[in-house]
Amino acid sequence: IGHPEIFPLVFTTQTQEIFNCRVDEDVTKENCFKLIKKEDIIEDLKARAAVSDFHPVKKIVLEYPGEELLIVFDVEHQYGQNFYLVATEEAKENLLKPPEVAEEEEEEKEKEKDDDENKEGTLEESVYKPPVRKPWVSLGSEKEVEEESVKDTVSKTKYLISRVRRKFGAPVMFTDKNASSVKDTYIECTSYQDKTFSIKLLEKDVGAQIVPKVRENSTQTKWTYPKNAAIQYFPREFSDEEKKESLSSKKLKEFITSIALQQNEIMNVFVDDWRALAEDESSYGSKSDIYLKEYQSFTDLHYLKDRTISCVCWHPNIYGIIAESATERLTYDERVDLSGKLLLQKSVILFWSFSDPLHPQLMLECPEDIYCFQFSPSDPNIIAGGCFNGQVVLWDISQYEEKLRNAKSSAGVKKTDVNLPSFIKAQQCGTEPPLVRYCAVSSIEYSHRTIITDIHWLPDFFEVNRMGATFENRAEICVQLVTCSPDCSILFWDIRGTKLPVQPLSDKNKEEKIIDVLPDFPDTFKHLDLTWKPLIKINLCKSDTSVDYSPIRISLTEEYYHYKTSEKMQSRNKLAELTKESPYAEISVPSGKILKGLENVSTNFFVGTEDGEIIYSDWKMERDSKKPSQKHAVHDGIVHTVQRSPFFKDIVLSVGPWNFAIWKEGLATGPILQSCCSAVRYTVGQWSLTRPGVFFIGREDGNIDIWDLLEKTHEPSQFQSISISMITCIRPWIASAKQQFLAVSDDSGVLHVLEISWTLSHPSSNEHANVLHYFEREVEYQKYYEQRQEFRAKERIE
Repeated sequence: IGHPEIFPLVFTTQTQEIFNCRVDEDVTKENCFKLIKKEDIIEDLKARAAVSDFHPVKKIVLEYPGEELLIVFDVEHQYGQNFYLVATEEAKENLLKPPEVAEEEEEEKEKEKDDDENKEGTLEESVYKPPVRKPWVSLGSEKEVEEESVKDTVSKTKYLISRVRRKFGAPVMFTDKNASSVKDTYIECTSYQDKTFSIKLLEKDVGAQIVPKVRENSTQTKWTYPKNAAIQYFPREFSDEEKKESLSSKKLKEFITSIALQQNEIMNVFVDDWRALAEDESSYGSKSDIYLKEYQSFTDLHYLKDRTISCVCWHPNIYGIIAESATERLTYDERVDLSGKLLLQKSVILFWSFSDPLHPQLMLECPEDIYCFQFSPSDPNIIAGGCFNGQVVLWDISQYEEKLRNAKSSAGVKKTDVNLPSFIKAQQCGTEPPLVRYCAVSSIEYSHRTIITDIHWLPDFFEVNRMGATFENRAEICVQLVTCSPDCSILFWDIRGTKLPVQPLSDKNKEEKIIDVLPDFPDTFKHLDLTWKPLIKINLCKSDTSVDYSPIRISLTEEYYHYKTSEKMQSRNKLAELTKESPYAEISVPSGKILKGLENVSTNFFVGTEDGEIIYSDWKMERDSKKPSQKHAVHDGIVHTVQRSPFFKDIVLSVGPWNFAIWKEGLATGPILQSCCSAVRYTVGQWSLTRPGVFFIGREDGNIDIWDLLEKTHEPSQFQSISISMITCIRPWIASAKQQFLAVSDDSGVLHVLEISWTLSHPSSNEHANVLHYFEREVEYQKYYEQRQEFRAKERIE
């Protein structure tokens, strides 16, 4: 304290030998000072770095103005260590040459000069010289004295105790008193007011407030004395003669035969018309009900045993038909070890119907486990799926569309149709559901190298070429799709045939023989089987390294939310069924020269990666790889969901393992809403199809969180337990204006169909406008926050 220029140091034996300051040899109690060159200390810091004993005072050594630094041997450990460093030149001079010693030396020099003068001149008598006043040099002691001194900071309170003079020395008389004579055996010494020490009131504050005069009044109608009163009346009735005359009249007979009896036959005269005006909500739940009700559940002990449901899709046009795919619950190493056993197991996509929850209505054969699949929005009979090995598969179920529409319980004998193919008749005669073989599978050489995690159909009003440019789709059916995989690639596929070169006659004969072997299998996409190649390949590379991103989920700007087949497509499907020719075999990839380019179609997309990053990029490519325009790391792990809002085209929901975020397309600062860390892992998320501010999030413990942004944004509005296993997939579906369903699958292979309550399915009158206003307000807040950050940065620079 008081010596900021002194820094204690610990010198090891090695340091003492390097700088020649060994204890009791080079430095002692009498000779405790040692000057060390600054250059030697810097070389020691470079050689030994953090091991050097000068490392704690490295900055002080580098900023020291002199060439030599003073090291003092602290024998008594006054500063806590065996040595200490003097950090200033002034303190070094004061220690090496104290002021008193310097003055004494000057006095000795003056004496020597006087002696020499006395020797040269005459000898004079010595004259007494009084001591000279020396200036006081501060070494910090006054600060120690000031810190150790005690100062009064609280003002003292004075008390004056007085007594009347005559009472000094007056005798005191004490008497005895029996406690039993006092009530409750308690004697109280009450306080009393001494007039001698009473303070006279000199001033008095009085406040007056003008208030209106209040007067109580009351009024009441005149009260009369109550009396009991009763009235008895009798109905007016016809007499017996009048009754006979009325019943025998022609007018009454004509009225009964012509009007009354006929109206009674065609309507119920006892119906309450007023009650019939209200909506009958008994079958769909009341408006106050906010929970999800279990409507149906599906599972199969043969195909879904020890499997997890990977994807669920509702049939776009047929009521009560839902499809699901399942994969093995194995890690990558376990799948490699059991690869031989897995080849013997059959991978299928099961179609279920509300009419028969015990038996699947249809099965799609799969070359590998299917992780994701989608119905074609323009033709629901066409299904595209992504395999575990990276291949893309196509199915055509147009021959089974009538069976799915007329799905009934499997109990009883099935009748076969004469016009159906032989393999379909054989399947219908048995107990097993029909098994549909895939029409085409992509070339494994040009497919993804790992599992396909997401697949989407491009809309039917545009198509893309090999450079990613958008053109009009003259076929007006969905002919292209996009897939993504953790192999760092996004692929665009075209299901139309290309103009192939003329084949030799021998190759045609071989092909006809192959086709004749399997005459009953659909040949819709025979031109693509095992030769299908992607149209575009995109690799999203990181800017700082040569490593690419690993996309898991993708969301396009132009995307389908409600599957509705147009009348033109329905007529085309009917025509194809009549002629038994697929429209996909007739169309081919047109030339880019004859197509009209579309400039208003957005080519931007969102991607969720394996590392929890959300990427915003463009598929128009100049090279094979592309750097994303925006990248945000908000999720701690794999992104499970990236989905656009059905009501707002530029609002995107992303769900990670521990939180979710809502994004605004075009806002580069980050998400407009990000949830806090959840106590349980999230597994999947899905927007509501009818309420703009509601979405569902599945959790690892089998519960579903229901979020309503207009009610709460910091926590879910409610949560509901669905299963004891992890939720793997959520898909809503609008059955009618009064009935909506939510399909929820779990890790144990069970598909739950829940009925959405009235509150969660019917929006309020201004809900769309309120949610839009909320998003706009959050966007303005983000822009304001960014402006304040820039302003603060400029202030710090200034």
